[in-house]
Amino acid sequence: MSARLRLGVNIDHVATIRNARGGHAPDPSRAAEIAMAAGADGITAHLREDRRHISDTDIEHLAQLTRRRGRPLNFEMAVTDEMQAIALRHRPHAACLVPERREEITTEGGLDVAKGRNTIDPVVRALKEVGIRVSLFIEASPVQVQAAADVGAQVVELHTGAYSDAVREHRPEAAGYLEALQKAAALAASLGLEVHAGHGLDYETVGPVAAIPEIVELNIGHFLIGEAIFTGLDPAIRRMRALMDHARTHAPQVQAEGTAA
Repeated sequence: MSARLRLGVNIDHVATIRNARGGHAPDPSRAAEIAMAAGADGITAHLREDRRHISDTDIEHLAQLTRRRGRPLNFEMAVTDEMQAIALRHRPHAACLVPERREEITTEGGLDVAKGRNTIDPVVRALKEVGIRVSLFIEASPVQVQAAADVGAQVVELHTGAYSDAVREHRPEAAGYLEALQKAAALAASLGLEVHAGHGLDYETVGPVAAIPEIVELNIGHFLIGEAIFTGLDPAIRRMRALMDHARTHAPQVQAEGTAA
């Protein structure tokens, strides 16, 4: 199996809890420190237009913290002039372009790169010009993978929500969703794209996705923050890290189990 799979921890929902009451606690930067100490290879944060969780100040502090610790900050952002300006100001290691609607509870699907190329292309170019590594959050679709390569993105992050939901609900479509992820990852790698994946992953669903050899990074957030309420953030991340490592070491067995699900 290929090199160690990276884990990016999304800390958005630490800020969600803070904002429910106001004030400064719990502090997303403290969560980032704990995550990195527990085995996170990087930190992910989504600055939404409505600022429902991560704030501008959070991004400033996280950018400084990750630079000091020598870890990457993955800045999730909508394709807007405002977010582009913020990314260009802070210059995170990576920017992941995601679809965003005010009324959604969470990101509900992948970015439609094929239809939105005229809007996405200039943002990709502007970010790359200052050395930001550009990722596009997309569905596991050959059309979207090809479109991501065509606009010059360096990375695709495959949306794993449909697969995760199908596994948890014991629906037979799970095998088809996993196969789509496998095929999209292989195509992306063949086109020279680095492949990441994320959304909805938990202890039950992470293994078969982690076993896909072309995927080099998983970004996981909501589940880990929720699990931290019961076990603590450090143990939650360490268990996820162990499951990822096991999947990488025992890929054929784990993939077979995932297909059976």
